[in-house]
Amino acid sequence: MIGWKAALYLENGHLFMGKGFGAKTTRGGEAIFNTGLSGYQEVFTDPSYRRQIVVMTVAHIGNTGINPEDMESDKVYLEGVVARSYTEVPSNWRSTSTLDSYLEKSNVPGISEVDTRALTQILRDEGAQRAVLLPTDLTDPDAVAKQAKEQLKNIPLMAGLELVSDVSCKKPYWFNNQTSAKNGTIVAYDFGVKANILRHYINYGFNVRVVPHNYTAAEVRKENPKAIVLSNGPGDPGEVKDTVTEIQKVIGEIPIFAVCMGHQLLARAVGASTYKLKFGHHGCNHPVQDLRTKKVLITSQNHGFSVKGEELKGDGLAVTHVSLNDQTVEGFASTKMKLASVQFHPEAAPGPREAQHLFEDFIRGHIR
Repeated sequence: MIGWKAALYLENGHLFMGKGFGAKTTRGGEAIFNTGLSGYQEVFTDPSYRRQIVVMTVAHIGNTGINPEDMESDKVYLEGVVARSYTEVPSNWRSTSTLDSYLEKSNVPGISEVDTRALTQILRDEGAQRAVLLPTDLTDPDAVAKQAKEQLKNIPLMAGLELVSDVSCKKPYWFNNQTSAKNGTIVAYDFGVKANILRHYINYGFNVRVVPHNYTAAEVRKENPKAIVLSNGPGDPGEVKDTVTEIQKVIGEIPIFAVCMGHQLLARAVGASTYKLKFGHHGCNHPVQDLRTKKVLITSQNHGFSVKGEELKGDGLAVTHVSLNDQTVEGFASTKMKLASVQFHPEAAPGPREAQHLFEDFIRGHIR
């Protein structure tokens, strides 16, 4: 449904009015901004956006519609979409539906005609914060704000929130129907895994066994994997304690490659703590330097927490990548401990592909 009166209210008191699209319903979550210029469909179906309202800084949303090929999961996980301009009629030969109809079926609201530049500056200066996106028939800003404040009371803070169990699969499954892959099996922990991470291992000739977040080390060993992949996912990594304990049991025994949430959990497993970033990293244009080669990668990122690199402990363990925006840790590795870990998304989807060599680097360095 397009054109209903909508409002976005931030807990710091900022109110934005606009036109609604998608589902005419009230949703709340943490408001963050994404600086990607394309790939909104992959963003909206990324489970890592669970409990978040995403402000898209790109000017137009909806112009490429929706197609079944670009899904990163089986549904929309975010709480709401904020846009400067919504394009009602998509122009893309692969489009099979509009973004409006897709969000309506997913019971997710959107709001357009919002000054997203001003909104992004607020989130950058004041930090990511709780917000409510709601339909309203009211015209008085004070009355709308009062209405929204009541809804805001039910929205939890992201810090301290365990969301991995919300998005993880409930039982193991074969991503590729257990074909006769020549290179054996990869076990992928599903903390909210994006499909493109799994596709990469299929392309390198592996069977991929996807397992729940609470899979034990003993159960992993029974799968006889060549390596373990720790996936991306939403929420506070400090609240996924049981999984960290199981990861510790296989470090040095089975090679591990970790991405995003998996990176944070692996860091906690080797003694480091994690902390909440002011507004996080969300987008497809984040520069990261590989400290080993001094080369700079433009990366796709989506995370609100980071790792304290000075607390990483282990045999041969070292920080390998740093963000050139804020110098936060973006990767660490140890050949002796058989692990490699990155905070960003080497699989992209959406985003640049120049970090995809990290999949092959891990395979060559730790499996073959």
